[in-house]
Amino acid sequence: MQFVNPQFFWALLVPFVVFAFLISTNKDRLSRIFDEKVLKRLSATEESMPLAVRNILMLLALFLMIVAMARPVIIQGDKKVEVQGLTLLSALDISGSMRSTDVYPNRLAFAKKKMQTLFDAMPSDEIGVVAFAYSPFVLAPFTSDKETLKMLVEGVDDSYISMGSTDYDALGEEAKRLLKDKKPKILVLFTDGGDKEAITGFADSMKENGITMYVVLVGTQKGAPVIGEDGKPYMLQDGTIAITQRNDALGELAKENGGAYVVAGTGKKDIEELVSVIRHTYANQQQGEVTVKEQVELFYYPLGLALLFLLIAFSSLPRRKR
Repeated sequence: MQFVNPQFFWALLVPFVVFAFLISTNKDRLSRIFDEKVLKRLSATEESMPLAVRNILMLLALFLMIVAMARPVIIQGDKKVEVQGLTLLSALDISGSMRSTDVYPNRLAFAKKKMQTLFDAMPSDEIGVVAFAYSPFVLAPFTSDKETLKMLVEGVDDSYISMGSTDYDALGEEAKRLLKDKKPKILVLFTDGGDKEAITGFADSMKENGITMYVVLVGTQKGAPVIGEDGKPYMLQDGTIAITQRNDALGELAKENGGAYVVAGTGKKDIEELVSVIRHTYANQQQGEVTVKEQVELFYYPLGLALLFLLIAFSSLPRRKR
């Protein structure tokens, strides 16, 4: 047998000993006030429990409560448990085009909300997060703590946005590294698309490495001006305003390679449909095994005895003689 919370036992043992000493050595308050003959007339009848026995029962009850708080258990050994769920990597596009305001308030903020909806739709699954543009970096390692993931994603603002072109090859290498030991290998992209030649090579690389790609496309096909760091439309060298449109080609490539895509809209239905497709595809897949200690709880035995002793002690209070 061992204690799960031994700190409770040791922290309360000294106060308990001090309390027991004071109780056992201190005279009853009435014995200090009344004469012995008068006190005998006022004291309990012979049917009541002696004060010393009652004090012992109450001290035993207190001690057993401390033991119960320390939570005694019997360890029966280690047990392997199959953990149901999926592990997936989500990637947030932070390229310059994500400042565009064809969705409210802009593509980056809209994509972040969609990513947080994904977290809510997969509460028991492990999700990692990377941000990507010219160079990808890890925002959060794989975890099932969705509140932490939400907080980290919410912290991504316009200052993260890179005006350089998106390097999908670098994203592919990072995804391959992070998903190396994962089965199945799932990548979910939140992006407005990309250059056709770049994304074709990226999709082929994902397929070669056994990574299934799912895409959440943000923005409109009509497009909107690219917004610079100064909050003004970005001007090309010929003096015209740069316009960025949502490119659905990446989604089509994902679908061709066994994945799927959705165009992000208002509400949660789009993400819920994508999660449904992912779960259906990997319905019988397991995240793996975890080892847990199998133990038998014993705290209710000392707790039950403590309550019994208290009941006996309080039910045997002195009764005054008539």
